[in-house]
Amino acid sequence: MLSKNLKTIRKSKGLSQEEFAVKLNVVRQTISKWERGLSVPDSDMLISISEVLETPVSILLGETIKEPEADDLKAISEKLEVINLQLAQRKAAAQKIRHGLLVSVCVSIVIIYAVLLFLKSPYLGWDFSDPETAVAGAAFHALEWLFVRTAPIIFIAAIVGIFLSRRKV
Repeated sequence: MLSKNLKTIRKSKGLSQEEFAVKLNVVRQTISKWERGLSVPDSDMLISISEVLETPVSILLGETIKEPEADDLKAISEKLEVINLQLAQRKAAAQKIRHGLLVSVCVSIVIIYAVLLFLKSPYLGWDFSDPETAVAGAAFHALEWLFVRTAPIIFIAAIVGIFLSRRKV
């Protein structure tokens, strides 16, 4: 009985023979012998075993412990259902965030284009005789040029992303 109980409880605690042996400061072969019924631990070791397994000595020495039954499997499947539901909710939330970010990118591009059209490239009217103004004007022109060249591609990609990330009904 001790050998079967020891093996069943060790496995239910998720311990390998090696891990169990390390916790008891014995070699793995000793655990194997106990579980096969080839030897038995002394009383001091039995107390250590009960402490490591968090199980009373009386249970270790008592009747055979039942293996997990269908009720345990049902409980596990219910927990897995809950986990799957949580993962689906996280995925939906992440998709919603991506969708919102893509929409905000599109809106930002439209707003920046409207501002550039409204301002009519103000750097063209600056006095470039001042070196600081000349550097600022050149930097502004470079940014505007880069934006005008890349924004349409980003805008189209964002629109495609919006359609791909929209919620399916």
